[in-house]
Amino acid sequence: MNTNVTGVQGDVSKEKLMQDLRVVVADAEELLRATAGQAGEKLSEKMSTTRERIQENLASAKARLISAEAVVVARTKQAAKATDEYVHENPWKSVGVGAAVGVIVGMLIARGR
Repeated sequence: MNTNVTGVQGDVSKEKLMQDLRVVVADAEELLRATAGQAGEKLSEKMSTTRERIQENLASAKARLISAEAVVVARTKQAAKATDEYVHENPWKSVGVGAAVGVIVGMLIARGR
């Protein structure tokens, strides 16, 4: 069984990226709504076309974001299942690794004081 720590870190950074993208998409949508009525008739045809293109790109980004989120959730579940299986197959190794990590973290905390 291969346990890949960097894969877990990659999933965490992907989740952070997706969260940031959700915020950007929401802000862009809010900006479009806020500016929709301000220019009124002063908007040229080009500006109208640009606004439509931005809305299409936002819709596309939202769809890709939903798809990427589903992939991250599936991979996270797969990693959790693999970890659970490994711990059940190797309980004493897991306890030893956990204890070693705890000692190292404790030493680092004590050193920082």
